[in-house]
Amino acid sequence: VVLAAPGADKPVPKPATNTLCPVMGDKVNPAKSPKVVVRGQEYYLCCKGCDKKLAENPDKYLEQDGTPRNAKARK
Repeated sequence: VVLAAPGADKPVPKPATNTLCPVMGDKVNPAKSPKVVVRGQEYYLCCKGCDKKLAENPDKYLEQDGTPRNAKARK
């Protein structure tokens, strides 16, 4: 018999790697920035207000593969 730990059935999100907030485009600080999980991927944000915007309308801010749309524009 294999027993699973509570919550083990939830997939672990992929860790955040973005350097710009997907919503505002501001730089993020991985040590301090808030994070949100959208479609199984964590994203760093510039402020707590951006979490709701990204969660409610991910297609506006993310490519189909999960890459933030502003990642290419501000390199």
